[in-house]
Amino acid sequence: MAHSRREFLSAGFSVCSAFGVSAALTSLSGRLACGGSPKVGNSLVPTIDETTGLPLLRLPEGFRYLSFGWTRDLMKGGVATPAAHDGMGVVAVDGDVLTLVRNHEVGSDGPALSRLGEAAAFDSQAQGGCTTLVFDSKQGKLLDSWVSFAGTSRNCAGGITPWGTWLTCEETVLGPGDIDRYKKDVVRGFKQEHGWIFEVHPDGSSQPIPLKSMGRFVHEAVCIDHNTGIVYETEDRTTSAFYRFVPQKNGQLAAGGTLEVAEVVGQPDLRGGVAAGAEFDVRWHQISDPEKAHSSNKGLPDELGVYKQAAKLGATTFARLEGCWFGNEYVYFDATSGGQAKAGQIWKYDPVTEKLTLLFESPAKQVLNMPDNLCVSPQGGLVLCEDNNYGVTEFPQRMFALSQEGNLKLLAENNVELRGEKNGFKGDFRNKEWAGASFSPDGVWMFANIQTPGITFAITGPWDSVM
Repeated sequence: MAHSRREFLSAGFSVCSAFGVSAALTSLSGRLACGGSPKVGNSLVPTIDETTGLPLLRLPEGFRYLSFGWTRDLMKGGVATPAAHDGMGVVAVDGDVLTLVRNHEVGSDGPALSRLGEAAAFDSQAQGGCTTLVFDSKQGKLLDSWVSFAGTSRNCAGGITPWGTWLTCEETVLGPGDIDRYKKDVVRGFKQEHGWIFEVHPDGSSQPIPLKSMGRFVHEAVCIDHNTGIVYETEDRTTSAFYRFVPQKNGQLAAGGTLEVAEVVGQPDLRGGVAAGAEFDVRWHQISDPEKAHSSNKGLPDELGVYKQAAKLGATTFARLEGCWFGNEYVYFDATSGGQAKAGQIWKYDPVTEKLTLLFESPAKQVLNMPDNLCVSPQGGLVLCEDNNYGVTEFPQRMFALSQEGNLKLLAENNVELRGEKNGFKGDFRNKEWAGASFSPDGVWMFANIQTPGITFAITGPWDSVM
């Protein structure tokens, strides 16, 4: 790629839905630009999947892709691929062979995924976990897949480590006998308390040991500052905080450390509208009891056990923090329902200067509709995955590119409609979320998931023409 790390997209364009919905975007200068007709750089077209022959995605001209790792596909040992594909990343490279680990946001209780005689699952009655995918980047095909972690619940975005492992995060604090308020107040059958981060080795050799000093709360994503080893963590609630874990030993998370929470100076609540380009100082406070999520006498777990401590320390409240990624020497994260339009905010934190900057705030859901997972591309810009699960169906779920200058560009649209052609799935899935966007280190392939019915894609093409 000829571009510098800080260069990603050209400036000065308007974004519109490919379905003809006019869009507006706010640049860092605070200008509002509206397009009266669909203009998204290169227009998107229905593109045929090289695996199924179906037009599952809309992509720019000249791009191609293949699908693999569908829910119900058989993996090594005859184990069926679980559902609810979520966070994902490339954790190892060996020549042309890439190894990815993928989360499965399954929250059901029941028999854990088979681990083929490996170490026992963390919880024998939790059905979430991780799978490993081995992909040949030269041939463009999946070589192998298997279960790499089991017995967890609602494995959400997670994140890669610099040393070739994966951190999987649980987006729940339910435990044995707890009442699930989101499932008609049923009593859950878990055998272990949940709400932890686990380190996953892609070969499946990980011991299912929760990293308790990293906190017990409704986790979403993590990323690691490659310079310091500090781990940044997001919390997916309407009242959420931004955390960091300072390990005692860089690269040895199991050795313990300190959980801290961010106070954005002078800004106790950043859930509302903020001027694009606004910059704030950040200071950090230590959480005294990172494991606190005790059940009440009504059987309801306290999802806010850590957040309540944070609030007393002066922590800033955000609106549903989700995606988090380290790149360009910054930590990027999004507030899925943040901003005046409750359509999403993209934040950039500089760990050296301890400054927080609003890179982008969506002025309307037609422009950017609740970003969730995100990643930094080899060119230095961000890829944003939409996750609107609140019944807005006028347009499909999309992926966008966001430049360092705050400019937004449409990259892909979910076009999945099935009539039983693959693994018996039927239905219109175009409003199902994107997740797990990540690139191969050479920038040739972008991998991403559509969570339902559960599909992984490898996308390639002339990235310079759209970025």
